[in-house]
Amino acid sequence: MSEVLEQLSTYIREATGNLVSASEIAYGELNLTTDRDSIVELMTFLRDDPQGGFVSFIDVSGVDWPQRPERFDVVYHLLSPKRNLRLRVKLAVAEDVSVPSVTGVYKGADWFEREIWDLYGVPFSGHPDMRRLVTDYGFQGHPLRKDFPVTGFVEVRYDDQLKRVVYEPVELRQEFRNFDFTSPWEGTDYVLPGDEKAQS
Repeated sequence: MSEVLEQLSTYIREATGNLVSASEIAYGELNLTTDRDSIVELMTFLRDDPQGGFVSFIDVSGVDWPQRPERFDVVYHLLSPKRNLRLRVKLAVAEDVSVPSVTGVYKGADWFEREIWDLYGVPFSGHPDMRRLVTDYGFQGHPLRKDFPVTGFVEVRYDDQLKRVVYEPVELRQEFRNFDFTSPWEGTDYVLPGDEKAQS
């Protein structure tokens, strides 16, 4: 399999010129690295070229690396039913820098790109409907960023008097700030439900 992937890698790099900056084989898949200016052209080639035939768009996901200047990776996953091969295409992008949308190449990228915008804050230029998908419309921030607080910024509850959902700043009471890290299986003070039957 690695020989087939090596041949495909060589072919793609020769056919696309400088659209691919790096390639490697990892976890049984070919990984290509490109940049935001080349992504649409590269994806079009991968879809249309008869040697590859990567016509099936599987997923696009995000990865947050807060210590890097180009903080986010956008990772596309493609499948070639003709060759029974999977392919990853990766690009790095800085915060608040947009990535060209590939919805014109793969219509299935629509909701995936919206999800990355919603959860990571990576905008996609040229997307037909760039709005939140997973979180609420009034949500603040992007919850899959590594600097997003675990508790969030607001809590939501239904108010019986107002007869509507209300948003309030998160207020952690003291009992939620102290954690007991001992396992109930290790301690002798705590009896697990059902264990009292074994002692009788």
